[in-house]
Amino acid sequence: MECHKAANTKNCACTYSGCDRRGECCECIRYHLSMKQLPGCCFPPAAEKTYDRSFKAFAKVWNL
Repeated sequence: MECHKAANTKNCACTYSGCDRRGECCECIRYHLSMKQLPGCCFPPAAEKTYDRSFKAFAKVWNL
């Protein structure tokens, strides 16, 4: 599978500037799931900026 890092980076919703996985979505998802979290792109902008990537935060922001 080919990674479209340039296009992914352009559309990445993560505001953590120090992220070395920016644009590498499969690596980002793998990393966050290993930490029992979701990546920033799963959250609306205001919630993403809190850096709380927990499943609990996801459920709360999406009223699940």
